[in-house]
Amino acid sequence: MAEHPHAQLVRKGYEAFTRGDMDALRELMTSDCTHHVPGSHPLSGDFKGQDAIIDMYRRMHEETGGNMRVDLRGVAVDGRGHAVGMMRFTADRNGKHIDDDGALVFRIVGDKMSDIDECVQDIEANDDFWS
Repeated sequence: MAEHPHAQLVRKGYEAFTRGDMDALRELMTSDCTHHVPGSHPLSGDFKGQDAIIDMYRRMHEETGGNMRVDLRGVAVDGRGHAVGMMRFTADRNGKHIDDDGALVFRIVGDKMSDIDECVQDIEANDDFWS
């Protein structure tokens, strides 16, 4: 059985992010897409629009010196425009290391991501890492 198109879209997004291919990521999002990042650190908050999201992703890559790794563990869909990408995130930054599980919850309209809610297992560890 073929994978659901929403799962395929999420996989393409994770693959593009891992490659650092921001142009490919931009193509997968609506122009007004919003990415919600939990916590209280400089990279948390709501990033609205492709430019704001891509800039936040660029900052993540820069802050970690390119050593950030996202391992997609699986994708779940509901067939009604929602998909969840479950992942493990590791990175080093300023003498700190993070190894945390998380998920991105996507709202998909047509064939594009329109909203991304990020969830992490340990908000305090993420706040410490990015602060």
